[in-house]
Amino acid sequence: MSNEIELSISCNDCVRRGTPDCADCLVSFVLGEEPDELVMTAEEADVVQLFTSQGMMPRLKFQHRGADSK
Repeated sequence: MSNEIELSISCNDCVRRGTPDCADCLVSFVLGEEPDELVMTAEEADVVQLFTSQGMMPRLKFQHRGADSK
């Protein structure tokens, strides 16, 4: 069994999906024009954080869709 932590971001749960923010989001940058879900290990997320902090990649713009905003 692995103790590795995984980060999963589902675009279906994001209120910004289909907006201009979506086009400039880390998930779209990694997965392309029609992203669905991005899954990263903790190590990969650390690398992404380093790149985004230096302006080398766009930041994550994910904003979870609450139960009341469906």
